[in-house]
Amino acid sequence: MDITGLLIFLVIGALAGWLAGTIMKGGGFGLLGNIIIGFVGGVVGGFLFNLLAIAAGGLIGSIVTATVGAVVLLYLVGLVKKA
Repeated sequence: MDITGLLIFLVIGALAGWLAGTIMKGGGFGLLGNIIIGFVGGVVGGFLFNLLAIAAGGLIGSIVTATVGAVVLLYLVGLVKKA
């Protein structure tokens, strides 16, 4: 992975984490927290989209996939914290 790919990866992670934080609790988690949540959300979203046979390509598709995965991740974390 070159430096451009790494920067795009970090921007997508940060944007997806911020969007998920805004959707789920009304705010972000800071830059590093947003990147981590966006990264894990991308993995979860990719798994869910593959499971449902949904294809989302390109930059916008990557952001949508990571955001949906991050929202699901934050929802599950919220359920675990309440239990």
